[in-house]
Amino acid sequence: MFKKEYVTVPNILSVSRIVLLPILFVFISLRMYFSFTVAYTILGMTDMFDGMIARRFNMKTEIGKQLDSIADLFFFLSSAYFIHVLYTDYLKPNMPLFFIFMSIFVLSFIVSYIRCGKVILLHTFLAKLNAVLVYFLVIASYFLDTTYVITFILCSYIVTFTEETFMLGIYGNIDPDTLTIFSLMKAGRK
Repeated sequence: MFKKEYVTVPNILSVSRIVLLPILFVFISLRMYFSFTVAYTILGMTDMFDGMIARRFNMKTEIGKQLDSIADLFFFLSSAYFIHVLYTDYLKPNMPLFFIFMSIFVLSFIVSYIRCGKVILLHTFLAKLNAVLVYFLVIASYFLDTTYVITFILCSYIVTFTEETFMLGIYGNIDPDTLTIFSLMKAGRK
């Protein structure tokens, strides 16, 4: 059911990231790479602003967290596709790491579904850091060879989703905004 309180600036920004994502695919198909880079930069900024506005103006809601997670999932999976299509030469040497990352990524979803009855995408410190790195990676790849940056980010994502898998496996249904496994351990949740 649609509720008026769901219509907030942070939620609109999250939804815009999903709704406007096809424009990026159109730019790629038309070989408008500079336009793609500019649009990607602008669209990616909505991820920063939705959370900032929600926290600053006390607009945090459960539906907002879910919308942000869904938008993040679509945006960053699309980012992997964009890197594959636009910058294949930078990704190719990193394919073994990419497959390890994807395996752990899928495993984290399986563990969350088994332990919590739903797929949970956590907003840990490392997940947020990696999102920022991927965002800048796509932009920087237009200008520079980013092969080694991709290596670093994939290694970081392997650590990130290993941590998330352990968090969900050990603690079950946790707040998606939990920053690290250490914060759970410190809180004594076992």
